[in-house]
Amino acid sequence: MKFGLFGGATATAAASQADSERLLLDQTEDSHSYGAFIDAIVEAEALGYHSIFLVEHHFTGEAQVSASMNLLTYLAAKTLTIRLGTGVIVIPWHNPVLLAEQAATVDVLSNGRFDFGVGKGYRPREFEGFCIPIKESLERFEESMDLIKKSLSSNERFSFHSDRWNFEDIVVEPPPVQKPHPPLWLAAGRRDSLRYAADGGYSLLLDQFATFDVTLERFAIYRDAVEASGKSFDPMNVAVARGMHIICNEKEREIAIDRRMAALDHMNQMAKSSDASYKTSMTSDPDLRKAAEQGTLIGTPEEIIDHLEKLRDGGVEYILLAGVQMSPPQMRAFADEVMPAFA
Repeated sequence: MKFGLFGGATATAAASQADSERLLLDQTEDSHSYGAFIDAIVEAEALGYHSIFLVEHHFTGEAQVSASMNLLTYLAAKTLTIRLGTGVIVIPWHNPVLLAEQAATVDVLSNGRFDFGVGKGYRPREFEGFCIPIKESLERFEESMDLIKKSLSSNERFSFHSDRWNFEDIVVEPPPVQKPHPPLWLAAGRRDSLRYAADGGYSLLLDQFATFDVTLERFAIYRDAVEASGKSFDPMNVAVARGMHIICNEKEREIAIDRRMAALDHMNQMAKSSDASYKTSMTSDPDLRKAAEQGTLIGTPEEIIDHLEKLRDGGVEYILLAGVQMSPPQMRAFADEVMPAFA
């Protein structure tokens, strides 16, 4: 198995206590700052972590990462081997040609270490902030991805015309290192979205909110769809995000579960429209205790190994640990006490 990290930094130490990425028992004052985050990713590379996938969020008031490509560009200069991914760029909010140029630039500066995670978005308030109807998200996503793929893979000038985008006789520079373009990772959860990812040649990002059983069901749907299309399935093309906290005693377990439940509730609220008319797969089981206990890697190293073995038995070989990069002691403990069991 391979292990990466998932999440991001915050600009201030005063982020909300309900921060959805927070699963820590003790924090230093600057544990969420950009500087501490960058230092932690440099250390993660030395510890043997395979990747870091950065979130993109806007208008939350929690000082989350809003310019993923900028931060990845800096990380490209600070690291040598760890893969650098977006988890995810929300395509409907961006000019696709400008985004393709940024993606290609990160790929060049990282010497081919960029993983281009994309999605159509799921938080209504963010769409409202950009004055974009969330009901148009899929249409905008598909239209833009056609242009992004062409931009990243074309070796000569081209023209592109669609309902929203018109480009005449352009060439996108620089050309990416990875050919025909950096790997495309799609965040998906619904059955039709999982099949869409498989049919479209996307690698798959599975969220951290679903229980282990639901995650394995989604993994199997995607794997079967890939094989049904006549392609060879590679389990490293599916990355499963999981919250994680190593505990030493039962008191720490209860604190970790309580904080995870609060974080999940916060995330569920962020994923709803004000009139409850919009529903997304990016929510947890409504039983928050169940979601925390049966979907998060909370426990002793031995218990976490047991959880990971269950996922591995279902075919999963690539795990992204959510929030751990903001707690170097947890990151080190996982590398020392859990990762060797799957070497």
